[in-house]
Amino acid sequence: MTINKHGMISISPNAIASVAAKAALTSYGIVGMASKNLMDGLANAIARDPRHGVEVAFADGEIVVDLYIIIEYGTRIATVSTSVANTVQYQVEKSVGLPVVAVNVHVQDLRVSDTD
Repeated sequence: MTINKHGMISISPNAIASVAAKAALTSYGIVGMASKNLMDGLANAIARDPRHGVEVAFADGEIVVDLYIIIEYGTRIATVSTSVANTVQYQVEKSVGLPVVAVNVHVQDLRVSDTD
């Protein structure tokens, strides 16, 4: 939430999660988003959520993003993870105008893409 001369601006964590999910899914080496736990996976199977695999937390006007991702098998996990963290941080800061203090990347799985 920010206050300026025109009034107060409140940004939903869901809006930030949508920006982060879009940025993550367009990053090189990412083949999908994963569930944090079994209950989250079941809920997503019932109702598709575009913010699946992203958690956002606010702390004193700063943003912390947790990503649960699936990486393409054969790519360098550390490189892809660093790249997606940087991309998400840049896109969220650019869209929201608030600092992102951390992007925590949790690699949940590796997947082989179709070779056809």
